Formats: sequence, C-alpha cells, structure tokens
Amino acid sequence: MDFQPTARVQDLQQQLTDFLSEHIYPAEARFEAELKETRWRTPAVMQELKERARAAGLWNLFLPPAYGDYSPGLSNLEYAPLAELMGRSRMAAEVFNCSAPDTGNMEVLARYGTAAQREQWLQPLLAGDIRSAFAMTEPAVASSDATNIATTITRDGDDYVINGHKFYISGACNEACKLLIVMGKTDPDHEDRHRQQSMILVPMETPGVRVLRPMQVFGYDDAPEGHAELLLDQVRVPAENLILGEGRGFEIAQGRLGPGRIHHCMRLVGLAQRALELMAARSQHRIAFGRPLSQQQSVRETLADAACAIEQARLLTLKAAAEMDRVGNKGAKDLIAMIKIVAPRMACKVIDQAIQIHGGAGLGQDHLLAQSYAYARTIRLADGPDEVHMMQLGRALARHYGAENP
Repeated sequence: MDFQPTARVQDLQQQLTDFLSEHIYPAEARFEAELKETRWRTPAVMQELKERARAAGLWNLFLPPAYGDYSPGLSNLEYAPLAELMGRSRMAAEVFNCSAPDTGNMEVLARYGTAAQREQWLQPLLAGDIRSAFAMTEPAVASSDATNIATTITRDGDDYVINGHKFYISGACNEACKLLIVMGKTDPDHEDRHRQQSMILVPMETPGVRVLRPMQVFGYDDAPEGHAELLLDQVRVPAENLILGEGRGFEIAQGRLGPGRIHHCMRLVGLAQRALELMAARSQHRIAFGRPLSQQQSVRETLADAACAIEQARLLTLKAAAEMDRVGNKGAKDLIAMIKIVAPRMACKVIDQAIQIHGGAGLGQDHLLAQSYAYARTIRLADGPDEVHMMQLGRALARHYGAENP
C-alpha cells in the first residue's frame, strides 16, 4: 500500500507547515490572552488568521471529491497528513475551516440537505461566517447507544416542535454558533429502533433554545466553543428543516460520524507528534542530577516508545483513510473502529509521558500538554466510547472468522 503523498499534497503539507510556523504558533499566546477578554466570542487573532488562510487557498480541505463543487478534490488519504499538521495546535483546524463540529455538519448538509438548506446554512459555514453544533448526547440516557435518545420531535401542522435536554454540545457556547443539528425521535414507538430518530435544523436564536451552562472537561471550559448543556423547550421550527425525512436520523448519524471519527484521529497523531518533539527537546536541555534527562536510559526508552506508538497509529490512520476512499465509509467501518480505539489511547499515553518529562511545568498553563491531554482523553468518549467500538468490532470479527471456520 503506497502512502507516499502526491505532489499536490506535498505542496500543501509545506504550505501548512510554513503557515503554522510563521503565523499560528506565534499567535497561540495571543489567542489565549484575548480569550480572557472575549471568552465566548472568537478572538480577533483567529479572524485574522482565517482571512490569511482563506486568501492562501488553505480552506475547507476536508471535503472529499464526492461533494463536487464544494470539495477541493482531496481524498481522505490525501487529507490525512494535512489534518495531522492541523492537530499540532488547538487553533489550527478552525483557522483552515476544518474544525469539528462544523466539518461533520457541513458534510451532513452537503450530502443530505435540500438545495434550500444548503443555501441557507452550508454556504455560510463553508465561508466561515458562522459556526454550528451537533446536538445528540443527553444527560439522562446512555447516549453511546443512540437509540436511547429521548428528545422528541413532534409534527404540528407545518412545523415540528422539539423538546429535550442535551449536554456536552460542543461549539454551542460560541456567539458565532447560529445552527444546531438536533437528533431526536419523531416516532418513538416504531418497531425498528433505528427508524425512530430524525435530525432537524434548529437556528440558535429560535425561542425555547436555552444554553444552561458550559460544561467543563477536566476543569477546562474550552472557550470560545465550549460544551453546552442545552434545554430545548417547545422549540418550533418549519417542517422543511427536517433533514432527509422522518426516521432517517440514525442513517445520517452513521454517515456523519465515520469521517468525524477519523478526522479526530488524524489530528491526534499530529498532537502526539508535537508532544514527542516537545519532550525530546525538554529532555535534551533539562539538567537533573548533573546531566541532561536525555542521558537517562528510562527517558530514552520513553522517547522511543512514543515514536513507535505514533508511527503505528499514523499508519493505521492512513490505511483506514485509504480504505474509505476505496470502498466507502461503511465498507471501512472496521478500520475506522480500530483507529478510533487506537489513536486516542496512543495520544493519551504519549502526552502523559511528555507531561512526566516536563515535571510540574507540564501540568500548568505555560505548556500545551495539560489541555492537550484533556482533549485526547475526551476523544476516548466522543463519537462513541472505546467500549462500543470494541464491542462492534469484536462482533464483526467473530462473524467473519466464524463464517470462514464453521
């Protein structure tokens, strides 16, 4: 299997590398400083960087060729090393308009939306003029089983009325978030549990949409996007806001989450790589007991172990991306499940090792490691917890090899 980047991808890699070095890394401290003043409003430095990235043509790189005019024409395999570079900074994906949850929502609208829905919502998302959120998880049910979702979407004449309680809705705290894609039940009594759910477009300004509070992740509020706890109280939207049709919500979710899962993994490889580079530099320059940490055998083994783990995850990410291009997201589901299990665990371990080598400084705000660990640990739950992916992968393996060896 050939993972050598094409000439176009190599050129984009260099452009992104240069952009990160020249513009994003130097702006990270300014971003954090401006956040203290703006909190739930996107800092000015982010807007400046987005304008610069768009002018350079480094924009919306995530959409594969199947999306026609909306796509820059990159395959999943071609996008993987670019997303890896974006993962090196928590700012970068948004700078290039390639950040979750907008990427998944744009794919939903491009793939399943009507012409009117795309005109109203996809175009401003593609332009980076607005942000969006995906409202699926709920505090009262085990949302890892999406058939448990309890939010109701009830037809009332020419409208749907939505009632429900959502939480950890990433992006919904941001003042720029103008759209929710809400998953709920239009037919809770349908005999097929996977046909009970639907998805619907809900403008944030709709009466009855209430942001109760930003949820924290290991003490971080992840401003300016945040992770909102939401109450949907008698929220009324036009019937044409329904996506694809009643009972199609689970189908849309599966179509949305496959790419979203691997995009997280691509970025986590880049984040882990940066953590490795930081701990290698730290070990070379930090003196303890009369010599650099890098002369300690245990530290050398830690660096080697991290490098091996990152490369293994990188190769599995590339293989899964190539399989998505070859047989589609559904056909590649087992490999997507594998990398969704492997990459977050790998990133957690590598970042934890980097924190250890940085000592107490690795726990604080002067380094990116503590917040990076919180993000990596979150991805072990986001888009499906490890246990669900292992359960489904194990079931598929048992069926496959059981059929081959009756």
